[in-house]
Amino acid sequence: MQQATTLPSAVITSDRVAGTDVFNPAGDSLGSIDHLVIDKRSGAVRYAVLEFGGILGMGADRYPLPWSMLKYDADKEGYVVPLEKEQLSEAPRYSSDARPAYDDQYTRGIREYYGDDLI
Repeated sequence: MQQATTLPSAVITSDRVAGTDVFNPAGDSLGSIDHLVIDKRSGAVRYAVLEFGGILGMGADRYPLPWSMLKYDADKEGYVVPLEKEQLSEAPRYSSDARPAYDDQYTRGIREYYGDDLI
């Protein structure tokens, strides 16, 4: 009897995304996913919020990355984004205790930084 091969699911629950490591193409760790931002109307994930910087999570900032920018790498068991650590220094971000409203003005800043085609 031939055993069926199961492929990994094409979907993932949000609780499994939170805490997943994020790397740049060179394999350097950029941090981990803190949470997702979901469009209420379409249900699409707009942003994966990267926790980066600080020490042991203390003082780390949050960086909303366009979801389409993340590519899952099974070998790394994490997401890869086409960014270097230096690029994050100018990226839109906020502290953990100052979550933005993700209104039009805030979203415009993210689009201007990463490009409209990613959002």
